[in-house]
Amino acid sequence: MTTPRAPRAQADLDRLSAGKYVLLTTFRRDGRAVGTAVWVVRDGDALGAWTARDSGKVKRLRNSGRVTVAQCDARGNARGAAVAGHAELLDEAGTERYRGLIRRKFGVLGRLTLLGSRLRRGTGATIGIRIELTAPAEPERTDGANEPERPDPVG
Repeated sequence: MTTPRAPRAQADLDRLSAGKYVLLTTFRRDGRAVGTAVWVVRDGDALGAWTARDSGKVKRLRNSGRVTVAQCDARGNARGAAVAGHAELLDEAGTERYRGLIRRKFGVLGRLTLLGSRLRRGTGATIGIRIELTAPAEPERTDGANEPERPDPVG
């Protein structure tokens, strides 16, 4: 059963899922933020992303599911306020479902990206990330800690 979402949380979810990219910020063990631009899809009352299983963001998420997400462009330049959330790594069935959501949302480009990834790495080398929004995030830091790691639109 789905719990009703507060109007602000629903508005944030709608806004973030409407774009192609979000700046997914994960946190190192020492608390430093690392942002990466990723494709975003809607997964009911959550957001979804897809990435390489051996990426730095996956390693950081295994340590802590704490994240922030913000609208951004393909280069990871934030285009709005960040929203706090909790991310979880999906199993193979969930990851395959996210691949289907990517195919639907991104059309030919999504299909070609998934095909290239499958040919290069196989299907087991990528993983889905489910992001549930929790609250508005703290203001962006101005010391460069929120700078994007690198553009990563396909994982």
